[in-house]
Amino acid sequence: MISMQPVLEMAAPDKDFALWPTGPFEPYGFLPLDGRLAPQDIGSAMWRIAGANEDAPEGSPVGDPLEAFLHGLFTADHLLAPGGFRVTDGATGAVFAPGCCNGLEEWREWLEVTDGSGEGWFGHDPHAAAERLDGTVRLTADTRTGGGPVIELPVDRLRRLLAGAEQDLRDFVRLAGGWAERQLPGHAPAVTAALTRALALEAAP
Repeated sequence: MISMQPVLEMAAPDKDFALWPTGPFEPYGFLPLDGRLAPQDIGSAMWRIAGANEDAPEGSPVGDPLEAFLHGLFTADHLLAPGGFRVTDGATGAVFAPGCCNGLEEWREWLEVTDGSGEGWFGHDPHAAAERLDGTVRLTADTRTGGGPVIELPVDRLRRLLAGAEQDLRDFVRLAGGWAERQLPGHAPAVTAALTRALALEAAP
């Protein structure tokens, strides 16, 4: 069975971070995002996304650590969410993972694979790429190696997987909004709006 999930690429833990509780995670590994995350894992995801945008704009508030840390998330024109969509073939064990410099803010590039040019690039080290050939999509985990993992699936199946992964992102945003109401009183609407932008989701109707 082939599955797809949105994953956030984590960084080395900041042992001095104390603005809200965070959970344990694998440094430089991936944290899956969906509507089932425990509160401490939501905290880890929020730490990573806000931290990825911390230095983006100028004019950060002085004297309030929380406002300063969230400033970029709330004000940057282009938000970053390191990671992407990870595809796993349960039958073979093959994994197609996003590489460096890929971000969840770019996940809609997958639609180019299914319904556009038929090609997509999803980061380097490894150099992950996708190609549509007639009605089949070929996912190559690392195009630099001739014998690396490859996953093939029908394009219609990929469309369904993408719809499921998008729903996981929406569920995460809703969950994070509730988390923000408890952990960041007064900031929940701004957190929801920022995550909606960072994860390339249209505002819910």
